[in-house]
Amino acid sequence: MIQNNRNTPAQPRITLVGAGPGDAELITIKGLKALQAADVILYDALVNDELLDFTSEHAVKVYVGKRSGDHSFSQTAVNQLMVDYAINYGHVVRLKGGDPFVFGRGFEEIEFAAAHNIKAEVIPGVSSSISVPGLQQIPVTHRGLSESFWVVTGTTANGNISEDLIAAAKYKATVVVLMGIHKLAEITAVFQAEGKDKLPVAVIQSGTTVNEKIVVGTVETIVQTTRDNGITSPALIVFGEVVSLHPDFKAVKALYDAIA
Repeated sequence: MIQNNRNTPAQPRITLVGAGPGDAELITIKGLKALQAADVILYDALVNDELLDFTSEHAVKVYVGKRSGDHSFSQTAVNQLMVDYAINYGHVVRLKGGDPFVFGRGFEEIEFAAAHNIKAEVIPGVSSSISVPGLQQIPVTHRGLSESFWVVTGTTANGNISEDLIAAAKYKATVVVLMGIHKLAEITAVFQAEGKDKLPVAVIQSGTTVNEKIVVGTVETIVQTTRDNGITSPALIVFGEVVSLHPDFKAVKALYDAIA
């Protein structure tokens, strides 16, 4: 049972805040204001710890995990903590990496709050799916190369490759894969089955942070290139002709031209 030893708390309320892709400065001004006004912050593993420096010195800060391979807290447990802290403390900020509604299970959290008659607000965040490639000079759309883009998860809840990813591989659109680095070989096999061995690919680790690393290649080379460079989670994958615009891809193309 969560108990507050302070004075009677304010009216319970919950704010879901998108922390952005990693760089603390990429949170929105509105998100930052919510952090400063919070009585409690429940934050995920992918949230930059620097953001906690902007909170009140009296705010309770609670780490709730939620990284790939780290499920210290189930979603059910997080939902209950969020509501319990709101009832006992007042304003709870649920601080989530990226945007709360892009594979962030944000709707489940506001739905749970509503079921307990607690007011909930959503403050969008900058999604890594667009911003991380963009900061690497990879646009997700570009005239003549890609007219649209898909953002898909690498695996579903049951551990299988997403059917949406299989469908996306059939088209010319850019495909951004989140949470897929551990299944990179299986994912590239999907594109190879569509005859896209030479399709440009980028893998970006820890985008927008000091630990950012990128490798570029093609569908048939990217698995080995990723291994050779020690790329690990968290990382996103970009499939599409737009990757050819990255400065490093010129060397890849030159190598292919030399072999040809």
